[in-house]
Amino acid sequence: MKPIADYTLKEMMTIVAAREVRNNDIVFCGTGISMLAAMAAKKINAPQSVIFFETGAIDSKLEELPLAVGDPRIMYQASCNGGLIDSFTTMQNPITGKHVVGILGAAQIDIYGNLNSTVIGDYNDPDVRFSGSGGACDVASFVPRSLIFMKQEKRKFKRKLDYITSPGYLDGPNGRKKAGLPKGGPYRVITDMGIMGFDKHTKKMYLLGHFPGISPETILQNMEFIIETSNSKEVLPPTLNELKLLRTKCDPHCLIL
Repeated sequence: MKPIADYTLKEMMTIVAAREVRNNDIVFCGTGISMLAAMAAKKINAPQSVIFFETGAIDSKLEELPLAVGDPRIMYQASCNGGLIDSFTTMQNPITGKHVVGILGAAQIDIYGNLNSTVIGDYNDPDVRFSGSGGACDVASFVPRSLIFMKQEKRKFKRKLDYITSPGYLDGPNGRKKAGLPKGGPYRVITDMGIMGFDKHTKKMYLLGHFPGISPETILQNMEFIIETSNSKEVLPPTLNELKLLRTKCDPHCLIL
């Protein structure tokens, strides 16, 4: 293992996302880095958070990192092992739903946090067709806060999406209300260069923080649209304790890292 003081950008992204999870949050996550971030939050800074999966396992012990949401390891000592209806009921229930945080990824994102995970190019004759929404549209539509993982590339941060799979703030401040969606929406976008938030008035993305050694200007060069960067601060790197717990308790076999 490399010296504990070193860290990779993937480790940085995971820990930055984990820091956004609070005690008593109910975290809905998928496969890959989002699952690792949820586990890291529970091990590091939000021990009273609860993780649940669209396949129906709620509050699993997660002694080992599962490889997918259908991995039997997600069911180990869970408080409840149900099905799709249980997980989506948890998300939309007026009591439990207000505590749910979704962790999502996508192929494209725009300045209002709308996501595309369906096609690149024309819908009827696409250059690339992806697997689609899964549960992402439901998460983006109904949960009060969502964290979004994206790679910082111009082709991913688009002025106009090729397709809207999952709604962010749609076309601005009243977009969700006009569409009949509840309050909520994207909260943070975490990339391999920095972390973005959304202005509470305009609902446009802005740069909240840039990673050590990466300038706001570099981030802007890797987006098709311009965001506000004037208040961006350098994000604190992972601490020794955060890295130790991430590597030894969450992903000791480097399945994701």
